Amino acid sequence: MTAAAPNDFARSKQAREAENMLDHIVDDFDDNLASMTYFYDLFRRVYIQGEDIRPKGIQVGTTCIQAPEELIHAFGAHPVRLCNGSYHYDQIGADFMPAKSCSLVKATLGMLCSENPVPRVGKLDLVVNPTTCDQKKKASAMMEGMGHTVFDLELPNVKESEASRVYWQRSVREFAERLRALTGKRLTRKNLLAAMAKTRRAEMAFRTMDTFRQRQPAVLLGKDVFLVTNAFFFDDIERWTEAVEALNQELAARAESGVTAAQRKAPRIVFTGSPPIFPNLKLPILIEQAGGVVVADETCSANRMLYDMTAVDEWLVNDMVDSLADKYLKPCTCPIFTRNEDRQRRLLELAAKFSADGVVYQSFAGCQVYEMEQKSIADLLNAQGIPMLYVETDYSPDDMGQLSTRIEAFLESIKTRKRNRK
Repeated sequence: MTAAAPNDFARSKQAREAENMLDHIVDDFDDNLASMTYFYDLFRRVYIQGEDIRPKGIQVGTTCIQAPEELIHAFGAHPVRLCNGSYHYDQIGADFMPAKSCSLVKATLGMLCSENPVPRVGKLDLVVNPTTCDQKKKASAMMEGMGHTVFDLELPNVKESEASRVYWQRSVREFAERLRALTGKRLTRKNLLAAMAKTRRAEMAFRTMDTFRQRQPAVLLGKDVFLVTNAFFFDDIERWTEAVEALNQELAARAESGVTAAQRKAPRIVFTGSPPIFPNLKLPILIEQAGGVVVADETCSANRMLYDMTAVDEWLVNDMVDSLADKYLKPCTCPIFTRNEDRQRRLLELAAKFSADGVVYQSFAGCQVYEMEQKSIADLLNAQGIPMLYVETDYSPDDMGQLSTRIEAFLESIKTRKRNRK
């Protein structure tokens, strides 16, 4: 396979799609944070210019946040999140996927079967595919058909029982064995501690950034948060952490001087459902172009990815691996589980903690678990007096006008409710 020159990428459909979204993120908003320049430039280099920023060494692709990245780092390999948000790759995936398939799965498979994809994932030594939704389960065989080596990380259907916990711990241990065979390295307490320290520093930087989202009026827009967390998919973890720490310093200075990112009365929104993945950030962008602000989220491309930390009671290697497994299972609020009271609790907690005025629930067409769960979430929020806008969409830009109208009406209804309460 011949690598494309940077200017070839700049002329490609996926690069133009990425450039269009990045221009909206940067140019449609005033007074962008100076420290966000790192992330704007990173996406421009990777998605528009086609720059390959991968470190040398073994590359392990992941299709879900349920894959324990600490184990990948501990074995000296490099994790690369494969979830893709490009309409271009969605259309490629549609050539061999059912028409009603989830856009995220179609785009991911479309990218993996493309030559010189953006971002440049290159030849993956292994793809770890947690068996979450049915479409991702079936994607394993399709990825193998494309020539990729795939490890199915088996996730239980429930998380409350001890049997499911043990089942998951065994799956994670098998993943560690597979990484040992792949890398030829032994998992030790020392290298696992070092990997956990890397991840913990990144999580602490994210948590600090998250606390700034609680401020009223907002000092940070959701469009920047989603770009920052999407960068974690492919950036070097230590370089990413340093960039977020610099962002936090600027946010602290802005908060101290009273500089805000949104109007004082801007409706505060919690975003949940199918994850916003670059370049498909259209819904968060539309919310904030219409005068709202995304102050919190319950998605696997941001909050759920970096919020929870590992709690270790015993410091033997096997016990540490089991603690890692618990970190990825117990706090998980993904709707793939048969019962999901934790997600309901988490949404109410976020709404209260971030003083939210409403919730926007995104579901990709064909994403059955999010589609099925939206009614129970809507009933819960309605009982608490929290308005919710349910949006079923895909990666196509064709519904932007309709979505803009619906979002503007939803935000206006929130403003009317607030005025009537006075």
